[in-house]
Order: sequence, then structure tokens, then C-alpha cells
Amino acid sequence: MPKTNRDGSAKESELPSTLERSDELAQRTYAHTYDAAIDQYDGDEERAQRTAFASLKHTHEKVGDHWEPKDEAGPSDERAEQGGLNSRPTAGGVDANATKEHLLGLARRLDVPGRSRMTKAELVEALQRANDKASRQARED
Repeated sequence: MPKTNRDGSAKESELPSTLERSDELAQRTYAHTYDAAIDQYDGDEERAQRTAFASLKHTHEKVGDHWEPKDEAGPSDERAEQGGLNSRPTAGGVDANATKEHLLGLARRLDVPGRSRMTKAELVEALQRANDKASRQARED
């Protein structure tokens, strides 16, 4: 099912819940990429969804239960840097390529305990868990 309306805007009813709570640019980026990918990959919805999220992660990062624009566009983790189908793990929307200071700021916003003693890699993992928790809670509300 297409994710965009005739006017090019995203169909909110067709978006993942984290994108329903995100800005219009995030919604449009995901929806347009998904629609193009579904045509390119002969209706393979899972692959189209992965492609759409990969595109979104270049311009946005997941913060709690929604996506926010990144300060600088670019790949969010090693998997995105390599591109294509690969076996590297994803950072789940956390911009693992951001500075440690940026990640600490997000951890502060999400009230991640023990953040000041964490390494950058530990911050990325803690932010993934905090984001997952916030998304679960938002879906339950």
C-alpha cells in the first residue's frame, strides 16, 4: 500500500507509530523512499521498509518515541556507511556517528541513569534501550 497521498504528503495511517509522532520531513522522507523501494523491489515490503528507514536515518535520529532532524546529514552507524545488504548491526536510529557530547545530551534528555560514566558505545546502547522503552510506552498510551 502506498505511503504517500497524491499531493506527495505522507499518509499518517500508513506510517510506523514512531513516525506518526515525528515532523513532516521525517514522514515524507520515509514515505517517498518506501514507495520508490516497493516498486524497485517488486513488492517486497520488508526490504522496502528497511530501505525507507535507512534513508530516514541519514537525515533524522530516533529520540525517545519519535524522530528528530540531525544536525548534520549522513550515515548514522557503520552499517549505513557500508550500505546495501550487510551483516553489521544497526544502531536502531541512534546516530552512533555523533559526538559523545551530543549522545550525552540525548541521554540527559531521556534521563538515562549512569550516563556520565559511559563510553560512547555504551551511550549508544543505552539510548537504543531508552528509545525502545519510550516507543513501547507511547504505543500503550
